[in-house]
This record gives sequence, C-alpha cells and structure tokens, in this order.
Amino acid sequence: MQQPVVHAFFESQSFTYSYLVWDPLSKEAAVIDPVLDFDAASGSTHTSSAEQIMAKVKEHNLTVQWLLETHVHADHLSAAPFLKRQLGGHIAIGSRITEVQQLFSQVFNLKDLKTDGSAFDKLFADGEDFMLGTIR
Repeated sequence: MQQPVVHAFFESQSFTYSYLVWDPLSKEAAVIDPVLDFDAASGSTHTSSAEQIMAKVKEHNLTVQWLLETHVHADHLSAAPFLKRQLGGHIAIGSRITEVQQLFSQVFNLKDLKTDGSAFDKLFADGEDFMLGTIR
C-alpha cells in the first residue's frame, strides 16, 4: 500500500497552513482548512490561496472528495465553499460545531445564524473515521 501524499500550502497573511492530501493510486483527495484570502484594509476577499490548491489538484488530476475543516477558524476565512463550487467534494467538520454556532449566535446576537450544522455537508461524530472515495 502506498502512503498518501501530503502537500502543505502556507498563507502568510494569516500565518496558517492548508493541506491537500491524496491517494496516489485512486487520485482521490481531501483539502484540509483551505484559506480564503482577506485584505483587512479594503475588507475584500480573494482566492489566490485556494487557486494554488486548485492548480495542484489539476496538476495531479485529482478528484476532491472532502473539504475538511478541523475547527472554527478565528485566524482565517474558509475557502471551502469556493473550492466546492470549483472542484466538487463535500464540506465536513466535527459535529460539535453546533455548540459553537449556538454560542456564537448568542454572543454576537446573530438571530439568523443556523445552529444545526446545516452549512456543512457532513458532521463527523467524535472518533468517526472517513475514507477517501466514501461518503457516509
């Protein structure tokens, strides 16, 4: 069995890493914590970091199965919705995101914020495994 390939992408503004992981045999891939670039001075976003990931996906002819968020990010915005539109895949996070959403809803008085995790395609339970190529 071949080891998965892991490629890191560093985003200097937020000082964070995103990762592209793939199975070299099946060419199925997961993107972990993709960054949506944010310019604080103008309040605008751009997709330069996500486009680097897209280029690597295309370079290796990969199929993105998962766009994984490891946690709620205070350090950067997520490019997962953008990458899903461009590459496909399913956006996933841990099921306890609903607790964070409920807390944020109260703290920031976000009356319209859905707190059921429905912004994600998949909520993983603690300890639940995932495999490339399978959507459970």
